[in-house]
Amino acid sequence: MSGWFTLFTNARYVLNGELVEDHLVISDETGKILKREGYIGGEAVDLDDNIIAPGFLELHTNGANGFHFTHFEDEQSYASKVDGIARYYATQGVTGFWATLPTIKAEEFQQILPSLAPRDIPNSASLLGAHTEGPYLHPDKKGAHNSSLFQICDTSPSTIYGASNLSSSVKLVTVAPELPNSASLIKTLTGSGIKVSMGHSTASYSAGLAGLEAGATCLTHTLNAMPPFASRIPGLAGLISLPSTHNSPAPWYTIISDGEHLHPATVSLLHSTNPKRSILITDSIELASLPDGTYPGHAQIPFEQTKSGTRATIAGTDTLIGGCIPLQQGVRNLSAWSGCGIAEAVGTVTENVAAFMGIDGVEGRGVLKEGRRADLCVLNEAGVVLQTWVAGRKVWDREEAVGAREDDGEARG
Repeated sequence: MSGWFTLFTNARYVLNGELVEDHLVISDETGKILKREGYIGGEAVDLDDNIIAPGFLELHTNGANGFHFTHFEDEQSYASKVDGIARYYATQGVTGFWATLPTIKAEEFQQILPSLAPRDIPNSASLLGAHTEGPYLHPDKKGAHNSSLFQICDTSPSTIYGASNLSSSVKLVTVAPELPNSASLIKTLTGSGIKVSMGHSTASYSAGLAGLEAGATCLTHTLNAMPPFASRIPGLAGLISLPSTHNSPAPWYTIISDGEHLHPATVSLLHSTNPKRSILITDSIELASLPDGTYPGHAQIPFEQTKSGTRATIAGTDTLIGGCIPLQQGVRNLSAWSGCGIAEAVGTVTENVAAFMGIDGVEGRGVLKEGRRADLCVLNEAGVVLQTWVAGRKVWDREEAVGAREDDGEARG
């Protein structure tokens, strides 16, 4: 790319969940967002009144395109597969992701986690670390997890994940807060700078409050693998309406907006309760983007899996095993189902995620402010990703990708 900076014109950009009518300037050299004024020269990019959004952030993904993050053979081939899925994520507007490992054996956690330490991947989404969804979960809300591998909270996280991985790869852990001695575990994890989310849990509202007081700050796939919200028994989901004056602020909370895990009206209700704490996730698995059919299991699920459209289950059962839509589809679903508008919906996969994970400061991600990393995507009015930029450079263009496929088809024909 020519010049020291790129100026985006004829565009609106997303900031604080709203569309701002202004241009945006990014540095080709540093990969950062610059001040809006005072630049002469460089390259001007006319975006035809489309929308600039921060690059999407995948907080909870188990895989896609036939690759699950538990599929480990050796470090070299695993790194290559991670690179491949990172390139795929970039085609969906995602510029950063936390790889989710479900409940597996301790030796498998310790074998895989060193390969999930944060790193930038050329022309792709960045690997931002790992989310370990287990093994401190409640067997009555196991979902598709193998409950025989669940651990009591007295079991040291270092014996499960490995001490070095706790200081490098692990960035988020899901814990059931009603388990005995969970408060001590939560304090241990947060004391090491690791975020804790509550999920796969039978916890009551009061047990959830205790989890927040211990240091947990999020709910994992709200209303899935947790008690329902009821008129006099709100459960964990009731925490999302905590007032700002409460000792512990309302948790961030993740939502799977695929129409399978939650009814569209439920998605709308959850998001509308506290839009600034709402986070969309895919909970995607390796079947995402694959044709419908029956596929083998893996270290988490030792059974065949069936994909039918957006629904993935353990074969022969109604047990959901994860999501099958890309994050950009979830954003469009939320906008349509809640009527919140595309900018607010985008905030749930950018600014909200970055604020929860503490990466939205200067030189951070997820917000289009001066000094932040110039990871962004260009959307049309409907929320379809048209371009993806990583550290100030375009890494994917929908129009170019379509043209390349057509050229390839003509060549093969």
